Amino acid sequence: MSDIKVEMSADSATVIQNPNAASQPNNPLSRKLNKILETRLDNDKEMLEALKALSVFFTENSLRTRRNLRGDIERRSLAINEEFARIFKEVKEELESVHEDVQAMSTCCEEMTNRLKAAKEQTQDLIVKTNKLQGENHRLEVRAQVAQAFLAKFQLSPEEMATLRGPRDAPITEDFFKALNRVKHIHEDVKILLRTNQQTAGLEIMEQMAVLQETSYEQLYRWAQNECRGLTQETCDISPVLIQAMEALQDRPVLYKYTLDEFGTARRCAVVRGFIDALTRGGPGGTPRPIEMHSHDPMRYVGDMLAWLHQATASEKEHLEALLKQVTLQGVEENMQEVVGHITEGVCRPLKVRIEQVIVAEPGAVLLYKLSNLLKFYHHTISSIIGTSVASLLMTIEEMHILSKKMFFNSLSLHASRLMDKVELPPADLGPTASLTQTLSLLREVLASHDSSVVPLDARQADFAQVLSCILDPLLQLCTVSASNLGTADMATYMVNSLYVMKTTLALFEFTDKRLEMLEFQIEAHLDTLINEQASFVLTRAGLSYIYSCVQQHSAEQGPLSLLPSMDSSSVKTAMVQFDRYLSSPDTLVMPQLNFLLSAAIKEQIFRQSTELVCRAYAEVYSALTSPANGYKDPETLVPRSPQQVQTLLS
Repeated sequence: MSDIKVEMSADSATVIQNPNAASQPNNPLSRKLNKILETRLDNDKEMLEALKALSVFFTENSLRTRRNLRGDIERRSLAINEEFARIFKEVKEELESVHEDVQAMSTCCEEMTNRLKAAKEQTQDLIVKTNKLQGENHRLEVRAQVAQAFLAKFQLSPEEMATLRGPRDAPITEDFFKALNRVKHIHEDVKILLRTNQQTAGLEIMEQMAVLQETSYEQLYRWAQNECRGLTQETCDISPVLIQAMEALQDRPVLYKYTLDEFGTARRCAVVRGFIDALTRGGPGGTPRPIEMHSHDPMRYVGDMLAWLHQATASEKEHLEALLKQVTLQGVEENMQEVVGHITEGVCRPLKVRIEQVIVAEPGAVLLYKLSNLLKFYHHTISSIIGTSVASLLMTIEEMHILSKKMFFNSLSLHASRLMDKVELPPADLGPTASLTQTLSLLREVLASHDSSVVPLDARQADFAQVLSCILDPLLQLCTVSASNLGTADMATYMVNSLYVMKTTLALFEFTDKRLEMLEFQIEAHLDTLINEQASFVLTRAGLSYIYSCVQQHSAEQGPLSLLPSMDSSSVKTAMVQFDRYLSSPDTLVMPQLNFLLSAAIKEQIFRQSTELVCRAYAEVYSALTSPANGYKDPETLVPRSPQQVQTLLS
């Protein structure tokens, strides 16, 4: 190739060097050379490819090879064509083989198609029958599913049936209640069938479920009854299954009521036995001690019995609440009250006998009153637990309360009648008699126990007036009868002392305002008597009694006062001298009875008000003696002191 290029370069140089040759435009060789020279190999891709292919077998650039180039190219082209023909022949043979196979397959397919057509014609009836059977099978499957769903909704499983129809002594478990609830739901759901055209099936299922329900409830009732009969121990453990049983039995009110009655009977036996044991045997190991050991102490004896019953009643109420906590019936609270009343009814007889023995033994008015308050308190407390007053226990406690209260007032009445049967004379110091002091001490104890009572306020206030009437009214009558033979001053002093002692006794307690007011009025009445007596005593001892009496009784028709007997100037002057001695030491003229008064305040009040009466009496005497109409000469010498001066001296 390089030789060709060299040769071409030499030729080009020859052409260039020969300018004459270029001037011959019609020379063919020249045109070819020019064309070759003008050709740009970089842009002629076909030429480049041809040269590249030529370089594969044109390895030697010589004259001989250049001359044989065409032949070589033709031979190479022939060889390539022969190779192509050979290869294409193989392809043709393969295609013919494939064609033969395709022809064979086509023939086979035609045969199979013909056979299938023949088979289809022969099995057409079978296919129709098969399709029909498949459709029928699908419908049967749907019906089977519907039947299964129907049975699942309206029938019990074998396990549930076995649970509900177990042996009579079989225990009740959680599965029983699940099966029973399932029966209830089926019985409710089957009503849907009665609204469709499946009424016969609905009625049969409803009847079957109703029978199954009744037998199940009967079995559940028998089991619950046996469980309740076993609850006779002091500690009562309510099992969760029994609670569920009561919840289920509420759908059968009769069985529910019978079960509650059975529970109440069992617990009644337990409470009675526990109460008797507490009375006679005490607690476990002897602690606490038997209640009967304290029968010598009525308050503790009765209090311990009532406290035990209060605790037992509260415990039984809690047991019932635990048993019926899942019951949603109306009137559950009334049922509990009724059952608790039935449970505690058994202890009424032994309780009543023992309390009656204590009350009838007449332990004294104070103890009877304390027992009455104690019974009233426990009646109020236990009624808040039971919630009804018709329970036998509450009726028994109320009877004992009424009995103790009656015995208490009988004791007070007997005490009062004894006082009136033998009236005690007032002592020499005109103070309260021993019987009065003793009775007031009794009243003080009664009122003290009344104040410390835990009975509600309204009940305490209602009893208070009756207690005071039973004691104070006989005492007042006793004092009046006892003082009937005394003088005026002695009677007034004795009555003031007695009333004062009563007043100071009542003043320490509540609900006594009305009685204190009444006693205050009576004391004031007797104080007026003592004030008048003290004033008369002073006027008599001071010499003004006669003069004051004459002044009060004198009238203008009688003439001058100085003309009356013992009313002359000398007599009046003598009396005034005596009155002056009183003014110099007024404390010396005091009635002896006033020294017996128990209250210094009352004594001071009497002295002050009697002094005022003396001053008013002196003022009247002074006015009469200084009046010109009474005919006294130099009245200033008779009565040198004015009423104001006298009042100043005595104040």
